Amino acid sequence: MFSTFAIVITLLLLMFFAYRGYSVLILAPIMATLAVLLSGDFLSSIPAYTDVFMAALSGFLLKFFPIFLLGALFGRLMADSGAATAIANTVVEKLGASKAILAVILVCAILTYGGVSLFVVAFAIYPIAKDLFKAADIPKRLIPAAIALGSFTFTMTALPGTPAIQNAIPIPYYNTNVFAAPILGIIGGTIMFIGGWLWLQSRAKKANAAGEGYGQHDEEDVGGIGTAEKQTEVLSTHQTSFNIAMIPLILVIALNALLTYAVFPSMDFSGLQTQFPELNIAGSLGLWSIIISLVVACVVIIVLRIGYWNNLQKTINRGTYDSMLPIFNTASEVGYGAVIASLAGFIIIRDSILNLTPDNPLISEAVAMTTLAGITGSSSGGLSIALSTLGEDYLRMAVAAGIDPELMHRVAVMAAGGLDTLPHSGAVITLLAICGLTHKQSYLNVAMVTMAIPLISVVAVIILGTMFGSF
Repeated sequence: MFSTFAIVITLLLLMFFAYRGYSVLILAPIMATLAVLLSGDFLSSIPAYTDVFMAALSGFLLKFFPIFLLGALFGRLMADSGAATAIANTVVEKLGASKAILAVILVCAILTYGGVSLFVVAFAIYPIAKDLFKAADIPKRLIPAAIALGSFTFTMTALPGTPAIQNAIPIPYYNTNVFAAPILGIIGGTIMFIGGWLWLQSRAKKANAAGEGYGQHDEEDVGGIGTAEKQTEVLSTHQTSFNIAMIPLILVIALNALLTYAVFPSMDFSGLQTQFPELNIAGSLGLWSIIISLVVACVVIIVLRIGYWNNLQKTINRGTYDSMLPIFNTASEVGYGAVIASLAGFIIIRDSILNLTPDNPLISEAVAMTTLAGITGSSSGGLSIALSTLGEDYLRMAVAAGIDPELMHRVAVMAAGGLDTLPHSGAVITLLAICGLTHKQSYLNVAMVTMAIPLISVVAVIILGTMFGSF
């Protein structure tokens, strides 16, 4: 009883202090230790940190560090080469200021689906979005929701092949790949895109009818982060064409698909299994595909812009450093989850979640993923905690119920992209700061397009998957 109480208390404290701006790097080990102490097991508090917390943290780094590193590096290369700006300008030019909301959504979607970090996208696109919305006289308060819809939703969790870390996390647990349940993913992504776009269009029309335009804004930075103009430094002053800019993005998806469906299936890995007997090849192939694709894309964009980089070394170093905080934040949350899972009280919570819908683990899984994502304020953090503690159980339940692990993969990722943008979410706080807006001004619309509508799409995918299986 005390152990279960300790878990609930520390989860609430984690959420509270994260909202107040405290780093998860220090919060996670403190809350994990506090949970052990409140459970009455004083002697285990230090071993729980050194042997359980750190073992889980290092295990997560072992699996996913290359993807975080390469993803951040690729995003920085795209931004500093001028490729991201070239893509944005072309889309805006084709659609025009009259379709400002759609233009911002599509630009963000193209970049994030191609592998560019959502934070890099937010910094790079905000100046363009600001000018577009001002020209169309659309309230500035809708900019964060438009950027979030294109960056935080369907391209992050639903569309097959997306190299987002959220889509990679279930791979070693379910022995799947980033293209899991592709048609269902496209259906879910379409619901998010169309539903979110229509919502924002309706808000813009309502504002226009009420006489509300872009508004008066001094464009000052909020929360100490600074506006995108101050933060973004495009190191290449040479024009990048749209066609050249798109090559690395297409490579990431196309090469990933080629490796997943053609190259790896035709290879004999028996010798590799003999050399590395503990290697889970089925659970590694999906990760290897992403790693190879991102490496090739990074090399290609560097080569394509040879002679135009003002400071390639600085870009590479910045991209490398950009990966550090996200990977260690997520790994720390995984460490916290491992300590929680080791407590006696977790058995009660685990059994309650697993038995929520014993005949359909998809529903139970969705509830677990989105709840933990909401508590941690992070889709990758919630997904990692849930799968590291319950992944084996869900795989066993799926097999027993005749459910394709690919369907479990897609539902897990999409559900983690539900409540992950509660007000304390680091992504939301950062996005609002970039745009120079507050929760009061913009959060309602952000919540609609990143939580309410994505959760509707999850329900739709669960219903379709239950009726027709994975496809």
